Amino acid sequence: MKLFTHINAKTVEEASHILKEHGSRAKIIAGGSDLLGTLKDQIHPDYPEIVLNIKTLDGLEYIKEENGTLKIGALTKLKDLENDPILSEKYPMLTNAAHQIASPQIRNEATVGGNICQEPRCWYYRYPNNTFHCLRKGGDRCNALIGENRYHSIFGSVRMDKTACSMACPAGTNIPVYLKELREDSLFRAAEVLLEANPIPAITGRVCPHFCEQDCNRNEFDGAVSVRGIERYLGDFILENADEIMKLSVTETGKKVAIVGSGPAGLSAAYYLRNLGYGVTVYEKNGKPGGMLTYAIPTFRLPNDIVERVVKTIKNLGVEFKFNAEIGKDIPFKKLVHEFDSLFIANGAWGMPSIRLEGEALTINSLDFLSNAKHGINDIKEKRVVVIGGGNVAVDVAVTAKRLGAEQVTMACLERSEEMPAYEWEVAQADEEGVVVMPEWGPLKIIQSDGKVKGIELVHCTAVLDDDGRFAPTFDKSVTQTIEADEVILAVGQKSDLSFIDPELKVDKGLVIVDRTSQATSISKIFAGGDVTTGSASVIEAITSGRRASIAIGNFLNGVSEKVEDNDLKVLETHLDLNCGNFTITNRAKMTELPLNMRSIAAEDVLGLDSKTMKTEANRCFNCGCVAVNPSDLGVALLALDAKIVTNKRTMRAGQLFGVKRQSSTNLDPDELIIEIQIPETNPETLQAFSKFRIRKSIDFAIGSVGVVLNLNSGRISDSRMALGAVAPIPIRVKKAEQFLNGREPGVETAEQAAEIAVRETSPLGRNKYKVHLFKALVKRTILNALESKGFNEKL
Repeated sequence: MKLFTHINAKTVEEASHILKEHGSRAKIIAGGSDLLGTLKDQIHPDYPEIVLNIKTLDGLEYIKEENGTLKIGALTKLKDLENDPILSEKYPMLTNAAHQIASPQIRNEATVGGNICQEPRCWYYRYPNNTFHCLRKGGDRCNALIGENRYHSIFGSVRMDKTACSMACPAGTNIPVYLKELREDSLFRAAEVLLEANPIPAITGRVCPHFCEQDCNRNEFDGAVSVRGIERYLGDFILENADEIMKLSVTETGKKVAIVGSGPAGLSAAYYLRNLGYGVTVYEKNGKPGGMLTYAIPTFRLPNDIVERVVKTIKNLGVEFKFNAEIGKDIPFKKLVHEFDSLFIANGAWGMPSIRLEGEALTINSLDFLSNAKHGINDIKEKRVVVIGGGNVAVDVAVTAKRLGAEQVTMACLERSEEMPAYEWEVAQADEEGVVVMPEWGPLKIIQSDGKVKGIELVHCTAVLDDDGRFAPTFDKSVTQTIEADEVILAVGQKSDLSFIDPELKVDKGLVIVDRTSQATSISKIFAGGDVTTGSASVIEAITSGRRASIAIGNFLNGVSEKVEDNDLKVLETHLDLNCGNFTITNRAKMTELPLNMRSIAAEDVLGLDSKTMKTEANRCFNCGCVAVNPSDLGVALLALDAKIVTNKRTMRAGQLFGVKRQSSTNLDPDELIIEIQIPETNPETLQAFSKFRIRKSIDFAIGSVGVVLNLNSGRISDSRMALGAVAPIPIRVKKAEQFLNGREPGVETAEQAAEIAVRETSPLGRNKYKVHLFKALVKRTILNALESKGFNEKL
């Protein structure tokens, strides 16, 4: 083990203070049977600096009855539970549960409080040296979900945090939540969930790189869920039902916000600010809204009518758009600052930086080329075209040029093919359409004659970044190549026009400096987002900055200093039903693409999913969560006995104690200590039984455990309680089985039917279906054991 500071607590108050002061850096040792193993194996990413010994606390080791209530101190040893005469007579379930925990040596040291506060049991969680950094330890996946899960939950999972897909999404979209709504045919509810993170899904469903798919846990199984295809379907559904879905229902604040730019960041901010009750005016220098969405992204990827319909939904919320209104030229920047309560700058990056290329004046700006193509201007038909750049814009330019009839299109970039910034599928499309891609080549000079381009000389690039990871390309000037060309189009990045802003606004390397958690600039009331703050980035990143800014602007206008977190959307669900019906290998849905000979610059290449395919694809989502089980045997007994847990801060029922947190199986606060267990007095005729199944009778943790409490009234069962352990992330009561038992005559048939009901709502994983049958038998046996304990053999 590593070194740590060992502190003997003298009082509960002192212990609580130390825990509060040191937080996750301190760990409690009550008996040590659980903690010492985790420390020895170093299963966690962080090692505690302090081990707080609470075995030194006086007065917490007792078993007594007071006013009809059994009271057990939290530091009472398990050996005392199994040997106490009061418990043996009145609470045999508790003594039986204690007796079946581990071995005598462990029961001599382990405590009641320690047993019910154990960390979860899972091979991956417990594997030495934090080999598997899983959900319960702050990771992004549950390894057991599609791995070795024979001893794991059969009653669903628990959402620890955002799933891997949601964390990969810059907007933090609650992807599994809206996919679940789609599986249940709740399209309107799915739309609401999606719009909380992204107000323009019909657009992102067509152009977003969907980082979420790269981190989808299904990649390790058979292929990621086609979130993009599903999002596109739902985005189009929102447009078709916008009057019903995108309705404004807020109280007007009377305050006004100006937005400069109507690209994705501006549209996003406008949507969320309007939904907060602010008056919003968007200033756009061009004649149409949408920014790059309208003027730069080719129609074959994003039709303009989709952008227009999206903008219309935002207009209908009461957002005002002013076109042909260039700030700094048509309208002074200071006028906006004076007339509005807050200002959001999102004017994008439309300029092209100079690369100091000899003959650069003869080249074409990539954005100008794409804009002209969208307006029907074709100056390159039957020409030889060279595109310089390796990003997505370069690919769009190359493919557009090819479709406009260019005789030959060559794309040269500095990066190696596997390092190109363009998305892999876009590069593959360029190759499919006949674009010649030349990685590891940079431009040296334009070859010209009589003021016209005749070709370009390229030089071999040996490295793009320096040793510190900064952009600093190096070239081998002894290796050059000349390519004949009639036009050279530069797609080497964009820069923002900041000539209109207040000179006091802090800028660095051509970008507005902002706080990344709030998008606040150096000037109060002015915020900024999108490419003007990051350089060229994805649409979803711009959308996220707009949403984040809207929250921060709302806080600013309300005088609130609350911090805005990245991926700040709340997790909408905790206990989950696993989508186990699709733990079988299936093919990922593919959106239909037009054949090569039918593609043009005027129509969309990719057709969306139909409703049936969309739902089938949504059903491939695992609805990921943690499937580790709670290992406490006493927890099952206490839940069945309706015990109360007394801490230094509150009193709660046993069912309220158990929860799922990082490195914890309880809902206790960081500075909260269990003081006492209280169990209500039982009727002398109450029937109790506890059963546990494990591979070996000593040492092994439960594969399954059942606690049953039955009361009898006039020969019929009444007020029954049944708890199951090692079947779910927390001990659970099976209330439908309890309801079935109440009012029925005790007997074998009744026990069998109750057992059938108890396992009716299970969701077994790939390798633990046997646990359903195991628990069915265990529930039946435990009910019959309870009946036999009071001599009901004649009914059995």
